[in-house]
Amino acid sequence: MTKIFPIELSLLRELVIDAAREELLPRFQDTAFTYKQDGSLVTEADISVQNRLQKALNELHPEIPLLGEEMSEQKQNAIINDEKASFWCLDPLDGTSNFASGIPFFSISLALIENGQPSIGIIYDPIRDECFVAEKGKGARLNDKQLDATAAAHTALQRCSAIIDFKRLEPELATRLATHAPYSSQRSFGSVALDWAWLAAGRGQVYLHGKQKLWDYAAGWLILDEAGGSSSTLEGDNGFQATLEPRSAIAATNQDLYQQWFHWIST
Repeated sequence: MTKIFPIELSLLRELVIDAAREELLPRFQDTAFTYKQDGSLVTEADISVQNRLQKALNELHPEIPLLGEEMSEQKQNAIINDEKASFWCLDPLDGTSNFASGIPFFSISLALIENGQPSIGIIYDPIRDECFVAEKGKGARLNDKQLDATAAAHTALQRCSAIIDFKRLEPELATRLATHAPYSSQRSFGSVALDWAWLAAGRGQVYLHGKQKLWDYAAGWLILDEAGGSSSTLEGDNGFQATLEPRSAIAATNQDLYQQWFHWIST
């Protein structure tokens, strides 16, 4: 198992922040985009951030490969199928559609996966200069302030704000949520990584997404988990799994809210 010493966390944080400030921000509101085979967008910023961080991380730890969103599926599979290997998991620009449309809600998400689980998670929002960080067993922080998701103001589902991506939900569930919502209000922001981070910060209390990729949620899942939040898939499986298969996510700021939310969805 690869050892990542605590002093390196601050260095990793700075690498991500510098990449966002120097590669993302100068291109924001002035970037061209193309479409990938799955219909999603990719910009020059996605590629430049991934190339920059891949080079920087390889200089730090050449023994740890990087699994990035903007690489071939063949390369991604080769990395993830080595069950004994540690690897970096990077989304160089989470919220590419927002970024390409001039909407100021996007982030860089980086996680270190060791023994099949995230051990470090970093999500940086350059617009708000907010850096969410978590280390396995050591809690989560926002700009060095400890995060405690369980301290969220609302504990009753009907009073909660929900962060929900309707696009990838089954139509029956999406319709039921739209017509008989059990919560007070609903938001959809367009960056999965920041959805998880904002939940950890108490900016929403319950969360639902029908299909997200590993690089979308790896860092965010750890940040919420270390902040005391609870999550699973819609089927009730563990919220994190090191797989390239898209997975659903249901989460809440504390276990009681999670149980209320999961029960409502499941019945």
